[in-house]
Amino acid sequence: MTRHIHSLEKPKALRKGARLGIVSPSSPADAAAICAGVAELRRLGFQVEEPAAMEPQGYFAASHNERLQQFCKTVHDKRIDGVIAARGGYGANYLVDFRLATRLLGPKCVVGFSDLSIIQLLLGEARGWAGFYGPMVAAGFNHGADRPSGYDMVSFLQAVSETKSKWRIPLRGETLAQGTATGRIVGGCLTMLQTTLGTGLDPNTKDAILVLEDRGMKPYQVDRALRHLYQAGIFEKVAGILLGDFPDCDPPSRGSQIVPEICAEILGALDVPIVFGAPIGHTNRPMLTIPLGVRAKLHAKGEGTLEILEPAVVD
Repeated sequence: MTRHIHSLEKPKALRKGARLGIVSPSSPADAAAICAGVAELRRLGFQVEEPAAMEPQGYFAASHNERLQQFCKTVHDKRIDGVIAARGGYGANYLVDFRLATRLLGPKCVVGFSDLSIIQLLLGEARGWAGFYGPMVAAGFNHGADRPSGYDMVSFLQAVSETKSKWRIPLRGETLAQGTATGRIVGGCLTMLQTTLGTGLDPNTKDAILVLEDRGMKPYQVDRALRHLYQAGIFEKVAGILLGDFPDCDPPSRGSQIVPEICAEILGALDVPIVFGAPIGHTNRPMLTIPLGVRAKLHAKGEGTLEILEPAVVD
């Protein structure tokens, strides 16, 4: 079946003085972490609109309807230039059930990773919005720029503010299969992408550079997820693959395969360039921000480089 690819809808660039709104589509965030993240965003020169308090419900930041209304209101608010998730966790998939794709006016920068990935995949597939797979208020910004478990400041500012030039992102990983590949950047959290299979929201990966990352999975769970995507045809026509560093995925017993070996075994047969170990999404290193939907060139050699060929934002 031929998949339609929407023309890329690019949001307004975020520069000093831009006003950011915080959303909690998933789990509740620690108040101290939110405060630290807000302070860091303000240090960068952004104005931050702090959200009204919501009452958590179990592992959700609030009821499904409250989270939906907060998300839509923040995106629609003309005073808000960009939207950043508080944290991941679980629950953003419920918002998709409320016809989220047709509710939203935009585009706007929607920044985050982990559970937010399901909304980014939805907006990319259904609306053609550019996305920003990067730090969140209480999961990245709170730890500071260029610090462990923090965020990479250069790649973040380039992704959300650069409107003219190409740029390169040093991936600081390792090459599993050498070569170069050019295509649209799609993907995100491995677990969340896997859950899109059968929903119609799974990304069009034809001629794409596919990004996959996660954390806290046993190697056999990574194996199972990749094998599922393989059998579902997700890898069939990809141009290249960029993998995170999969922290906290140690083997349960001596002699078990480790995640890089599993990735090389399953994905190596695709005969496309592959870089493993970039600090994307769930990572203990300063987190890179990867613009989604834009054309890029993956250079799989040494530690790897991702060359962004077009800006993700406009003036």
